[in-house]
Amino acid sequence: MSQGKQSFRHESLLNADGMQDILKAINKGIAKGSVIFSDEDDEMIMEPEGLMNLKLTATQEDGRNRINIRITWQGKEEKKTKKNLSVKSR
Repeated sequence: MSQGKQSFRHESLLNADGMQDILKAINKGIAKGSVIFSDEDDEMIMEPEGLMNLKLTATQEDGRNRINIRITWQGKEEKKTKKNLSVKSR
């Protein structure tokens, strides 16, 4: 049975030091196997493990700069209980 979709979203305006602090915390969490995202409204815990996919894009357009970093991985699959299969005909 799937846990369903969970999401966490936060947006803020940071200077370079603040941005580095966030990226360092994510880096440290990945290294330790647990990244905790929280603010006054919500909390989400993610446990990165195994192989991870990195997608990085960078664009500059009309004086606006953007870096997108996407890190994905497969979570632990729930162990399915083996059930006996029965096939009959009449």
